[in-house]
Amino acid sequence: MDQENNSEDDSVGPSGDGMPCLPPDLSDGEAMELLWQLRAQRRQSSPELPETVSCLTAPDGSILYLVGTAHFSDSSKKDVATTIRAVQPDVVVVELCQYRVSMLKMDENTLLKEAKDINLDKVQQAIKQNGLMSGLMQILLLKVSAHITEQLGMAPGGEFREAFKEAGRVPFCKFHLGDRPIPVTFKRAIAALSLWQKARLAWGLCFLSDPISKEDVEKCKQKDLLEQTMSEMIGEFPALHKTIVAERDIYLTHTLRQATRCVESPPNAQKVPAVVVGVVGMGHVPGIERNWDKQLNINEIMSVAPPSRVGWVLCAVIKGVMMGMLGYACYRAGGSLGRALLSLPPVRSLLETLRPLPA
Repeated sequence: MDQENNSEDDSVGPSGDGMPCLPPDLSDGEAMELLWQLRAQRRQSSPELPETVSCLTAPDGSILYLVGTAHFSDSSKKDVATTIRAVQPDVVVVELCQYRVSMLKMDENTLLKEAKDINLDKVQQAIKQNGLMSGLMQILLLKVSAHITEQLGMAPGGEFREAFKEAGRVPFCKFHLGDRPIPVTFKRAIAALSLWQKARLAWGLCFLSDPISKEDVEKCKQKDLLEQTMSEMIGEFPALHKTIVAERDIYLTHTLRQATRCVESPPNAQKVPAVVVGVVGMGHVPGIERNWDKQLNINEIMSVAPPSRVGWVLCAVIKGVMMGMLGYACYRAGGSLGRALLSLPPVRSLLETLRPLPA
C-alpha cells in the first residue's frame, strides 16, 4: 500500500488477551467460522453508547463510531471500552502515529516516569529527529504534558491503551494508527509561525504553571466549551491551529475513511460492510464530521517546505550562541575540567547536533 493510504501500514497487532477458547479438534476453517459467529452474536445492532460517540456512514454502508476523548481522562477510557465491547468492530483506529506507538505497551508507572523525565538524551533525540526549532518546540510541548501529568498523577494516552487492549479481545479486529507523523506536524507548524509568534509561544509554554484539575480535563469533552477554547486559540495563533488541528482533521478523516471499507466474511468470502471504531481527541471530532463527505488530498499537508534563508541564518546564530556558551563554560571551569567535559559522549553528541549546517 502506498504512503498516501497508510492506515494499514500503521497497523499494530493487538495482544489477543481475552479471546475465547475454542475446542482443540476444530479445523482452521471451522474455528474462523465459529469466531465470526461469536462476534456477530456479541455485536449489538442498536447499541446504547456514551454521548461522546458520533456515528458516520460510508457510501458502501460501513459504519464509523467516532469516540471523542480527553487525553487525561478515566471516563474517556470507559467510553472507549464500552463502545468497542458493544459494537465488536472490524477495525479500531486511534489518533497516534508510528513515532508515539510505544505508549500503547508501556505501563502507567513507566509512562508517568517518562513524561516527567525530560533529559539531555530526549533533547538530542528531538533535535536530530525534527531539526533545531521543531525539536525544541517538541521539548516544550513535552514539558506541558509533564506539567499536566504531575498535576493529575495520570499518564497521557490512557484511552489509546484501552482501545488497544479491547481490540485484542475482539475476533478478527485490526488495530490501525491514524495520525499524521509527528515530525511532519511539528515542522509544518514551526514553518507556519513568524519569528515573533515562535517567541511568544515558547515563552508561554516555558512558564506554564496554572493548576489543572480532573474537572478541567473532563470539561474538554464538552463540545461547546471546547469550541470556545479552540476559537480563542485561533485568535492567538491561527497558523498553529491550521497545522496542528485542521490539517490533522483532514489526515484523520482520510485514514478513518480508508478503514471503513467492506470486509470479507470468512464463512463464504462475501464482502460485508465494516464496523469501525475511531478514537480521537474531542477537538478533532467536528473537523472529521465536516470533512467526512469531502474530496480530500493529503499530499499537500504532508510536504515540508525547506527553510528560508532568514530561517537558516537564525538557526545558525542560535547554534553558534549555544556553542559559544558551552565553550565559555569550559573555559571558566578550567582547561583540564573543560577537556573532561568535552570528552563526555553526551556533550560530544550535542556538539555534533548543534554544528551549523553548510550554506
